[in-house]
Amino acid sequence: MPVATSFFHGLVLLNLLFVCGAWALARPSRHAAFVLIGVSVLWVLLNGPIEGAIIYSFTSTNGLTESDLLGVAGLGIAIYTLRRRA
Repeated sequence: MPVATSFFHGLVLLNLLFVCGAWALARPSRHAAFVLIGVSVLWVLLNGPIEGAIIYSFTSTNGLTESDLLGVAGLGIAIYTLRRRA
């Protein structure tokens, strides 16, 4: 049974988020932090196929999911990296 392409793209973006986070922590630079910010924002916007459970509902169709927290963690790592480099 074939896997949906949106699921595959979500997994690729998830791996990119992890790699960029490791890059920002291992070799802190402004460039690494800004790339991580971009990937974190993309993750929150495009993680639909692998979102997980809803933690908090804003409306009947929108809410905070488990995988949204990975984007928040990415932003936290990026801010930490920027502060380390300042």
